[in-house]
Amino acid sequence: MRLSKAFVPTTKEAPKDAVLPSHIYLVRGGFINQVASGIYNFLPFGKRVLDKIRSIIKEELDKAGCQEVQLGFVTPCELWEESGRFAKYGKELLRFKDRKENCFVLGPTHEEMMVALVRGRVTSYKQLPLNLYQINLKFRDEARPRFGLLRGREFIMKDGYSFHESIEDMQREYALMEETYKKIFTRLGLTFRAVEADVGAIGGSASKEFMVIANSGEDTIAVCSACEYAANVEAAKRKKPVPPVEAPEFSNFEPFYTPGLTSIEELSDFFKVHPYYFVKAVAKKAIYDESEEIVIFFLRGSDELQEIKAANAIGANELVDVSEEELQEAGIVPGFIAPYEQQCRIVLDEDLKGAKGLICGGNRKDYHLIGADLSHFDEALFADIVQVKEGDLCPECGAVMKLTKGIEVGHIFQLGTRYSAAMNATFLDRDGKAKPFVMGTYGIGVSRLVAAAIEQNHDERGCIWPKEIAPYEVCIIVSNIKDSEQSELGEELYQKLLDKGVEVVLDDRADRFGAKIKDFELIGYPYALIVGKALKEGKVQLVDRKTLQKLDVPKEEAIEELMRYLH
Repeated sequence: MRLSKAFVPTTKEAPKDAVLPSHIYLVRGGFINQVASGIYNFLPFGKRVLDKIRSIIKEELDKAGCQEVQLGFVTPCELWEESGRFAKYGKELLRFKDRKENCFVLGPTHEEMMVALVRGRVTSYKQLPLNLYQINLKFRDEARPRFGLLRGREFIMKDGYSFHESIEDMQREYALMEETYKKIFTRLGLTFRAVEADVGAIGGSASKEFMVIANSGEDTIAVCSACEYAANVEAAKRKKPVPPVEAPEFSNFEPFYTPGLTSIEELSDFFKVHPYYFVKAVAKKAIYDESEEIVIFFLRGSDELQEIKAANAIGANELVDVSEEELQEAGIVPGFIAPYEQQCRIVLDEDLKGAKGLICGGNRKDYHLIGADLSHFDEALFADIVQVKEGDLCPECGAVMKLTKGIEVGHIFQLGTRYSAAMNATFLDRDGKAKPFVMGTYGIGVSRLVAAAIEQNHDERGCIWPKEIAPYEVCIIVSNIKDSEQSELGEELYQKLLDKGVEVVLDDRADRFGAKIKDFELIGYPYALIVGKALKEGKVQLVDRKTLQKLDVPKEEAIEELMRYLH
């Protein structure tokens, strides 16, 4: 590709709403442009990156025995009604009617469409297992699209769905997809972790996310310092904590006057007792499909509530804040809540099971109970509801865990029969009985990977593409296109690299050398060959974009030297 003829509209100005490097550099580098809120066009260089990512994904999936299909972007509403998600999915699901008043949605994911495709066409266990996937457009009507390709409304996703006769066979495929995904992200040149995750709105019995490690990531991940354990904090577990100090001694279980003291910090200072021995109460309003209720969650004073875990513990769609007025109307005393004698639903963290010698709210204003004993709460619901923090111990090996940030680029789920049973998608098993398919589902954010790669690989000058997905591998920069000797050598090197199958661009524009270098750094080709002033001494410069180190090379050895870097 000759840049004099290429459509690569680079700019000096960043988009007004851009805060992340990927958003800034992908727009400035001429990879994408915004058409509407959360909707982007891919320009030629952006499309090349996208296609390379798509190609690697397809190659590895096909090797694993998956088969590619392409489903309609527009999905009939009745399929979503069958699965029960039409109302539950919320406003992110874009609904519309055609001229005949038929209801449709723009698919944010395609479980329903894929089940409908297989239903009635796969009728026997002899046709199983089956793993079908597509790489296609999706749409989610995000309330606040932001961060460029990382949180858009329209995006490209790989979504795959497997069908099985048994849970065991689905788990085998799930493990195969985990290994396949690891191969994909390794080939893409990315640093990533596979982490335990919450199943969310998709549902199922288990799931794992694939996180590209990046400081700008929206997700927080707990990572073991010694073993492979890693989990999103929404699902992370920890080894049972060792008490940080010796337990306080209380002679009686009795109320104690604590005027105006409601925070754990204030109470810890007042009693001279470590926060670990306090019972923290967090009141929330739990929202269900057709109802809501106040629920109080109790945990140690040294811990924080993890709301996704807490919502899952009671089967709620979400938890929202509850006002002091609502608590008072329910007979609850804000700031002084005890797990005793509550009329509303309560949940206790599993670390409180059997705990004694605690301090908790007194269920009346300005009073706390000392010497609280939870060992008799046999009928209460105990669940893991705490947020793992830096320094907690790994649940698998006991080593210290640290927290890091990540960008979710893939997610796999053990679905079970949630969708097949709801949509009456069955097959005849080995005994001739009709059973719903056992399913798995597997997604990759294809267009999101374009941005995630830059979040992980950039500097203050621009993109630094991994070689595997760079728009081109090499840029030949002719410093002065009017210099016939420079121009001729540039053409010669360009042709030789093309003959060797190297993806190369020739910067033959009649621009200043400084502008060409800035574009090389902004666009982020892995390597550049500069044909400039050094040519008078028979040399060209080889530049590594990642390190910006320059190597003077005799012009006769330039191709050979470059090939060593490329391979």
